[in-house]
Amino acid sequence: MRRMETPNHPLPPRLQAFVRQLEHAVAHAGGEAPLLSRARALLRDLVAHDDWLPAPFARPHPQHYQQYLLHADAAQRFSVVSFVWGPGQGTPIHDHTVWGLIGMLRGAEESQPYARDARGRWHPHGPARRLQPGDVEAVSPTIGDVHRVRNALADGVSVSIHVYGADIGRVRRHVFTEEGAAKPFVSGYANTAVHP
Repeated sequence: MRRMETPNHPLPPRLQAFVRQLEHAVAHAGGEAPLLSRARALLRDLVAHDDWLPAPFARPHPQHYQQYLLHADAAQRFSVVSFVWGPGQGTPIHDHTVWGLIGMLRGAEESQPYARDARGRWHPHGPARRLQPGDVEAVSPTIGDVHRVRNALADGVSVSIHVYGADIGRVRRHVFTEEGAAKPFVSGYANTAVHP
């Protein structure tokens, strides 16, 4: 099991409880829709409290966002990750290939869904959503999996907690240009080496 827990950084009790409840939800959900419903409620409760994430896992990088592994399920059924965004930082258009939840812990993010047109080009699909602390958003190949995310704060750091239906740092997925070109990538994590 790979996670943030070390002698200097034990898994915080609030996160421990979340992981235990999520393990139960994943084992007993009976499908993606009920799992997302249950996991969304659990994540909403987790991010309603901004008193548990240790400072090393909320540290921004001056050039690009950081993705810190907090917990990876031993069976690779899910992972929990903190995303830390410096001012103005964001992602390219990208997919996930698995279900995911984004819970806003502090600051604000803007999430813009994308859809492909008949010529294969990517376009914004509906309005961008601004996520405030306590908000939770879902993605998956069945409900919409492609988006672009950015820090909505021009002068501050934002932190969100993401939960994915795999060890997301090992998943082969894609970034896209608006013209439709796709480039595969594996994200890894800022705080741990990822081996295939």
